[in-house]
Amino acid sequence: MRTIVLDGVHLALEDVLEVAGGKANVKLSPAVPPKMKRSREFVERALAQGEKMYGVTTGFGMLADQVIDLSQIEALQRNLIRSHSVGVGPYFDEETTRAIMLLRANVLAMGYSGVRLEVLRTLVEMLNRRVHPRIPEQGSVGASGDLAPLAHLTSVLMGEGEAIYQGKVMSGRKAMEKAGIPILTLKAKEGLSLINGTQVMTAIGVLSLLRAERLCKVADIVGASTLDALKGTLSAFDPDIQKVRPFAGHRAVSINFQKLCRRSEIEESHKFCSKIQDAYSVRCMPQVHGAVRDGLAYVRKVLETEVNSATDNPLIFADQGKILNCGNFHGEPVAFAMDLLGIVVSELGNISERRIEKLINPALSGLPPFLTTEGGLHSGLMMVQVSAAALVSENKVLAHPASVDSIPTSADKEDHVSMGTIAARKGREIVRNVEHILAMELLCATQGLEFLLPLKPGLGVQEAYQLVRQKVPAIKGDRRFSTDIKKIQQLIESGELLEKVEKVVGGLD
Repeated sequence: MRTIVLDGVHLALEDVLEVAGGKANVKLSPAVPPKMKRSREFVERALAQGEKMYGVTTGFGMLADQVIDLSQIEALQRNLIRSHSVGVGPYFDEETTRAIMLLRANVLAMGYSGVRLEVLRTLVEMLNRRVHPRIPEQGSVGASGDLAPLAHLTSVLMGEGEAIYQGKVMSGRKAMEKAGIPILTLKAKEGLSLINGTQVMTAIGVLSLLRAERLCKVADIVGASTLDALKGTLSAFDPDIQKVRPFAGHRAVSINFQKLCRRSEIEESHKFCSKIQDAYSVRCMPQVHGAVRDGLAYVRKVLETEVNSATDNPLIFADQGKILNCGNFHGEPVAFAMDLLGIVVSELGNISERRIEKLINPALSGLPPFLTTEGGLHSGLMMVQVSAAALVSENKVLAHPASVDSIPTSADKEDHVSMGTIAARKGREIVRNVEHILAMELLCATQGLEFLLPLKPGLGVQEAYQLVRQKVPAIKGDRRFSTDIKKIQQLIESGELLEKVEKVVGGLD
């Protein structure tokens, strides 16, 4: 199994996915302990000198003016975690939980939080020994970090809360004991350092982004399948078009379609027909799919920065001799990025649904109504478009930006919040919905290709068609199409569809 080395600086988004999926363990870089030691010693000196520090010798939020006696510091940290464990709703799945834990560990590894090395090592051991805190999804406004969900995570380090270990739900204390991980007594600042930060919204965002980036390539495969099934023209994907409007995403999509549709007998069969141009949902795939890619490129840039950023408060700059109160925990950069992810991925679904309509409508496709030869007795794929329309409409609601909202909290001390975790959760749902919409389109496109046999589609389309046919037989009459949709969606989600097609046509951009 691969090992990811944490140093707080070089964590890649793909590393997060590997650890989240349980395919990699974690260890600390040799550079981490000295940084953390200097930071912790600076905090302890400041305490000994009687320096007033937010959340260390004071209360929190509006209670920051309340001075805490040194004898009560451990109680302060313990009470902080207990009082902030107010999450509700369903629990994050194992993959997301592991991503959250990893990102929290990476922040501590930077050495600006002032916690003991023991705290970070405990988090790493929990990851490697598969102790997964039960973290409710709802309850964060994404301002002073993801306070509520991270408090549920931290509870388990203290031997409280709930966790899943070896597939069973149990108390945090029992899970830690069974895994052989010592329970922590949190010292000065450590509780605060474990819950200040954007790691929940960022973890959801990283996993959703990587899924969305793969979905972009899948959308090209599916769109190319529809292009052939509709006897569309490849001329709209000519590289010369991109040169006079040089967006990177446009270029990538045009190149992909040239690969996917190469050696299409269908394309050759109607090369000199009277049809001049296709509908926008077909002709404008480079512009729309390409713009989605460009939007996701911005999201990637934000997340690559955020996963290696210090989001604590206060921050400890031991080498400069400073303890600085700040707002690095505020989730606005990630909130904007997550709202953008939701918006652009929604458009992949939106244009896909329009192509489904083109496929099942005989006035637009030249194919049998609803792609069945016995219309009336059989409804064919009529309702597939209805289901796609429902998901597209749902996405329009989900794509409304969460980041434009703010509700003041903590008696107006925290008077502007990001709602970034809500944005991330919405984006995640949109990605899932679009996977199903694209599965519906591919079901329709492969059925459309049946009516063009024995002509063969392009190389990439043919590979996608054959893979689908291994799971979903050609439609001879009505059946439960939800089963077919699920099978194709699993080909998309697992990465198998993309992998098989790329083996034939080469890597897609």
